[in-house]
Amino acid sequence: MKKRGTFNLFTLSILLVFLTQTSLAQPGVVTINADTQINDLLLIKKNLESENKMDEGFTIQLFYGNSEMANATLKKYKNAYGNWPASIEYETPNYKVWVGNFATRIQADRVLIEIKRGFSGAFVLKKK
Repeated sequence: MKKRGTFNLFTLSILLVFLTQTSLAQPGVVTINADTQINDLLLIKKNLESENKMDEGFTIQLFYGNSEMANATLKKYKNAYGNWPASIEYETPNYKVWVGNFATRIQADRVLIEIKRGFSGAFVLKKK
């Protein structure tokens, strides 16, 4: 008889554990209240990352000086090469013509060998 009472107490304990777990559980509903500008900021960040403007890396500098010569150098580069993106960057008081966005120095050096044929003063620059 004692064995039977113990079995009923054990069964009742297990049953109570399962019932309390389901009755105390919270519903699985998640509501996210996000600012509407987050999507705009993510798009801007994505564009900057695609242009490698967010990362440190290497670029090739073809020229620095006044605006007219920078534009002429950029035009000459685009006519001769154009395989890698080029841009004019302004850093007071000079304009700089930069070519490429390279993750490693060795990538930049390989391209520099080719570009040096037309731009002897070109050099690899580490971006910050």
